[in-house]
Amino acid sequence: MVRAIRVHEYGGPEVLRWDEVELGDPLHGEVQMRQTAVGLNYIDVYSRSGLYKQDSLPFVIGMEGAGEVVAVGEGVSDLAPGDRVAYAGPIGSYAEARNISAQRLIKVPDSVDDKTAAGMMLQGMTARYLLRATYNVGPDTTILFHAAAGGVGLIACQWANYLGATVIGTVGSAEKAELARNHGCHHTINYTQENFVDKVTEITNGSGVDVVYDAVGATTFPGSLDCLKQRGLWASFGQSSGPVPDFSIGLLGQKGSLYATRPSLFAYTAKREDLVETANDLFAVVGGGHVKIPINQTYALQDAKQAHLDLEARKTTGSTVLLPDA
Repeated sequence: MVRAIRVHEYGGPEVLRWDEVELGDPLHGEVQMRQTAVGLNYIDVYSRSGLYKQDSLPFVIGMEGAGEVVAVGEGVSDLAPGDRVAYAGPIGSYAEARNISAQRLIKVPDSVDDKTAAGMMLQGMTARYLLRATYNVGPDTTILFHAAAGGVGLIACQWANYLGATVIGTVGSAEKAELARNHGCHHTINYTQENFVDKVTEITNGSGVDVVYDAVGATTFPGSLDCLKQRGLWASFGQSSGPVPDFSIGLLGQKGSLYATRPSLFAYTAKREDLVETANDLFAVVGGGHVKIPINQTYALQDAKQAHLDLEARKTTGSTVLLPDA
């Protein structure tokens, strides 16, 4: 038996329960890992609330973790007990130990500790596909990143800055603005005090940005579209303020022949080779010191309810890690 946080019914943070669950031997192609750190991500809120429904109830929540291989199933040849590994997906990470497909695991280099690995796989690989695959950011690129002081935001601002881009970020407080600036954001906009569309227009001298990265959703639409230059790209990859309302595709034409996409990490890493390439790019920029992973909050795994409360209240910055052994 192991302990895990499970959801028995969809709802608020109060539905998170600290349960004992049976953990069998790993099946063919699976690895059993003891988890030393678990990442907290906004997608966990979507799973818990029922926005992203699961196949059945109850289920163990969570998409990200790191730890050590303790056993391997038949057919697994490239991992062995004692290997340090990390992953982003499939669901089931809020647990002391779990079985998981070996194809979704990445070996963690010695230069990265377990907390950092658990706090960066989902957010860091999200930043990687956004900046290198959804739109190929470079020295001639100007980007707007909403929630620049969040987990993905702080990683993406550093990475985009390293790539030579001009980085504009929205934040919700003066403290978060300073944090974003300290992590590569050239221009910050406090959306509680300033109209972000007007400020982007001012910063870019009316030309707009090449790409808007938007994980906020309802409250930044359609303003995000108004920040783009003609034929710019709106990448809507989350909805922390609620879903984007339905709109006519003709709106994209009216606002300058814009492109729009709703990307996901799982589509960009569905193939094993894409997953490995994405993770190795992340390890390279972190190992090279170009991107630092700020683990700004830690909680005991059994205190996941409080972690969710703080996340939804926007009290957290950077990455948050849950510790099974705390």
